[in-house]
Amino acid sequence: MQRLRCLRSGRLNEPAPRVPTVYLTQGLHRALQRHPEKIALTHVGEGFVRQHRFAQLLDDVARHAAALRGRGVAAGDRVALLAPNDDLLVRALYACWWLGAVACPLNVRWSAAEVAHAVTDSGARLLLVGDGLGSALPSGLDVPVLRLAALADEAATCPPVPDTRTGGDAVACLLYTGGTTGRAKGVVLSHANFWTASMTRGAELNNAPGSVSLLVAPLFHVAGLGRLVGQTLVSGSAITMAQFRPAEVLAAIERHGITDVILVPTMLQALLDEPGFAPQRLRSLDRIAFGAAPMPPDLLDRALQAWPHAEFFQAYGLTETAGAVCINLPVNHRSAEARAAGRLQSVGRAGLGAEIEIVDEDGQAVPRGTVGEIVVRGPMVTRGYWRNDEATAAAFRDGWFRTGDAGCMDAEGYLRIVDRLKDMIITGGENVYCAEVEGALRSHPSVAQAAVIGLPDAHWGERVHAVVVARPGTEAPTLDALRDWCRERLAGYKCPRSLAVLPQLPLSAAGKVLKNVLREQARAAS
Repeated sequence: MQRLRCLRSGRLNEPAPRVPTVYLTQGLHRALQRHPEKIALTHVGEGFVRQHRFAQLLDDVARHAAALRGRGVAAGDRVALLAPNDDLLVRALYACWWLGAVACPLNVRWSAAEVAHAVTDSGARLLLVGDGLGSALPSGLDVPVLRLAALADEAATCPPVPDTRTGGDAVACLLYTGGTTGRAKGVVLSHANFWTASMTRGAELNNAPGSVSLLVAPLFHVAGLGRLVGQTLVSGSAITMAQFRPAEVLAAIERHGITDVILVPTMLQALLDEPGFAPQRLRSLDRIAFGAAPMPPDLLDRALQAWPHAEFFQAYGLTETAGAVCINLPVNHRSAEARAAGRLQSVGRAGLGAEIEIVDEDGQAVPRGTVGEIVVRGPMVTRGYWRNDEATAAAFRDGWFRTGDAGCMDAEGYLRIVDRLKDMIITGGENVYCAEVEGALRSHPSVAQAAVIGLPDAHWGERVHAVVVARPGTEAPTLDALRDWCRERLAGYKCPRSLAVLPQLPLSAAGKVLKNVLREQARAAS
């Protein structure tokens, strides 16, 4: 109104009142107006369920923010959080944003030394810890430690404080990368980064307010945290579970009418292999997103048959992009025409607001169909790494973020991921992309899971080393058998020259294969 009066009077130099920009607590306020009594958040624990309506959740967040302020936390301060997915963690995350503070959720599977590095590097004013994680706490930290349950008790007696409505380019999160190539780096993500990533997803796939999303992907991972943000922005319901246990996930889907979930391929396979799996009991699930690792074609076909009514889509993104920048839409998963065009092997096309190119070593765009490095730019991309100018400079070139992924793009703009550049093997002068070899290995009838790494070799420089898990009820495959199998499908130089058979592959909390662990195991065995 003041701006309108200025226009009518011609006094254009008068400052307009500050209007809040995009901010991550906005969904709570909107939900309070639209349906305050709707269930916003449900935590499914071991033998108990806790539910929170939107009116209650907003009030709790405002009181948690007051408790944090009473502990000395102010706008811009970092708050480290070490906890599994639950309602206590969700309330604390939103309380940080309500206060204008920066949330730093940490990997619950880290060692005490890794936790100490992230807490120290972030300069956290406070460390909030979930129950049962005492063994992960480092000693000698120069930062106060508070249990999330104790924070909730304090919040219950605090009067609520107003929302600062901090947003825009203000930092919302530091998400620490896994640290597989060295010490973990803090990825700086703003409110606008998360907001844009949510809008990018919503523009491609309608995120209905009536949806019920299962958050079993950890909230210290961008897939889980981004899904929480997107679900709250549309006033949808979220359900948290501390761990992925197939039987419990299936029971939760049936009991709570869960409509959508994000899974990595290993999770999807575990659900389908669970003895209690029964598709007819899980008809509420109408959307399944997958990503983070290559999806074996036979596993995807099995899942499509198990949920014939559900939409499947693949998302491609990084921590540094606050979520997906590419989505391979559901139509490309069941359509014979799309499959014939090779779209099932892609991760889709650039989403709303994202620009994607494939470049060579000099940063020059390569012709369509040529393999190169995937680079991205757009408002969802991080500004860089926390207190690490060197890593930030290395990650950007001419305004483009270098993903470190090798890929190619077809004439219609569909992107195909070939491999991580750092995982590419150079053997006898030839480039070998691990994902291609892994796909051939997984198609063997005796192989349930496969991973490929490069190991030093005196003659070839590097050799292709396969690590497989035998399919239940079959005999473990031999190196000769797998080499013969791969030779029918791949060039000879791509075939494994050594083999390890393990009972299971080491996985991160996000379900990715830990190839650094496999390399260490191979070195120790040599």
